[in-house]
Amino acid sequence: MQVTMYSKENCSLCTKAEQVIEELSGEFPLVLNEIDIYKDDVLLEKYQIMIPVIEIDGTEVEYGIIHKEVIQEYLRKYLK
Repeated sequence: MQVTMYSKENCSLCTKAEQVIEELSGEFPLVLNEIDIYKDDVLLEKYQIMIPVIEIDGTEVEYGIIHKEVIQEYLRKYLK
């Protein structure tokens, strides 16, 4: 399952979100693709104050403070 995380350098919330995804990858088949929004003007404009943004197979699941339980619940429903 493809997980895209929109982030930026030196972002403590992004680091915490990455840890959540790593923890969940033990339970779910996740592949993390991290994208720096500062390398794409369109993404920067779209996500500037929202990062980190977690997108799973094209669906934005959560942004800002990422909660493991929210992502976990989404994945459980998604995999049914």
